[in-house]
Amino acid sequence: MSHGHSDPIHHPEVQMATNRNYITGFVVSSLLMLAATILVKDHVLPSFGLLLAIIGCAGIAIIAQVYFLLHIDISEHNIWNTVALVMFIPLFIITIGLTWWMFSQLYMRTMPMMPGMPGMH
Repeated sequence: MSHGHSDPIHHPEVQMATNRNYITGFVVSSLLMLAATILVKDHVLPSFGLLLAIIGCAGIAIIAQVYFLLHIDISEHNIWNTVALVMFIPLFIITIGLTWWMFSQLYMRTMPMMPGMPGMH
């Protein structure tokens, strides 16, 4: 075993796994999902405000899941998991951005314009 631990139960990552952390992560994520669902169902905010609120709920839920469920923080025994996460984030954003760009370009080039739509000559 790494770090001189012969018994896997004494490994720092195993020691961090508690029922309290898992339940806290689950409850926080569930409450944020419920809040986003209520915001969308009841049309509480205008479109752009609703989009920002949903993005905020999703961002907080991701942070809660990374911390409480995956136990990723900046501690010494967890440094490589943190590095992997930091390297993953820009790649994820680039992938989502390029996918959105690809489908928006595909839509503009393949969908016929309907009569009376802006841009028709």
